[in-house]
Amino acid sequence: MALKRAKGSSGTLVVLEHRSTILRDNPLGDPHVRKLGVWLPPQYDEGSKRRFPVLYDLVGFTGSGLAHTNWKPFGDNVPERAARLIREQKMGPAIIVFPDCFTALGGNQYVNSSATGRYADYLTREILPFVDREFRTLASREHRGCFGKSSGGYGAIVHGMKYANYWGAVADHSGDAYFDFVYWHDWPNTLNELAKHRSPRRKPGACDVQAESSRKGLDAGLDDGRIRRFLARVWKKEKLTSAEGHCIMNLCMAASYDPDPGAPLGFRVPFNLESGELIERRWNKWREHDPINLVAKYRNNLRSLRGIFIDCGWRDQYHIHYGSRILSKRLAAAGIRHRYEEFDDDHSDIDYRMDVSLPYLYRALKP
Repeated sequence: MALKRAKGSSGTLVVLEHRSTILRDNPLGDPHVRKLGVWLPPQYDEGSKRRFPVLYDLVGFTGSGLAHTNWKPFGDNVPERAARLIREQKMGPAIIVFPDCFTALGGNQYVNSSATGRYADYLTREILPFVDREFRTLASREHRGCFGKSSGGYGAIVHGMKYANYWGAVADHSGDAYFDFVYWHDWPNTLNELAKHRSPRRKPGACDVQAESSRKGLDAGLDDGRIRRFLARVWKKEKLTSAEGHCIMNLCMAASYDPDPGAPLGFRVPFNLESGELIERRWNKWREHDPINLVAKYRNNLRSLRGIFIDCGWRDQYHIHYGSRILSKRLAAAGIRHRYEEFDDDHSDIDYRMDVSLPYLYRALKP
């Protein structure tokens, strides 16, 4: 059902309502009825039979697809950018889809998880065929691609690895990689934030660290109640502090990379919440999802893609440029063709890099 249709010289944005079977009764109780944005280029004439390549925009953490269609100061939103690139003849016309994969934990990594929901299946098994039915797409992997930044960039490269039968090309802007650098350094801050919700509260004086750090399964990555209390608090707030935002991000990653239906919250964490000690078995679960560790396993899928674009700013505050470099290095060692670029910027406000990636994807996917 179309909820809104906005037509102009920059193309037409259609907002549909999609009712998901896969997301129904998801673990976090998130909505299974979601808005789906679809941008049709100016060349999309309803009286024509012409079909178009289609690109899926996977937004970053705390984002939702339609946010990329909003007015943007000092720059273009994604539909405006695509329309301009088409006018400048830097790319041809393509349909762009803006799915909503937000969760109560701030997002997900576009993977299937028993703790958050089956978002990889939601995209590939529901949204892709839905869009192909409703619009004149070139409905094959050879003409379908995805792109994203940060968590969306991670989703794009991982989908290119695991779901290459659905995608023909991917673009990964500053996507999470090399977890030992990207996530590890922020976990002490997360532990400090969660400690505010410890019960009983810490008191000055003697402390039996051995007993405290082994109670209630803390040495196995389980929650002793502080994570539950933290989430209950932030879910009541409209504005999170920076520390709270980074804390829920790390919890979202834990729910994505190490789900466990038997754990109190449906997932485990990789550090002892009390002592801060690494739990090697749990961290290894994270490493299994690290793109730099997946290249060899999915070598054939990656080789089948018509295009792989990766870039990152060399001042990325989350140190993702190191992961991007290792990823490029391992792709090259495996004989996988790709394009890797770096630029003088950090992790924030880098949508202008789509001026490079969108034409790249179009060239890879054009009929």
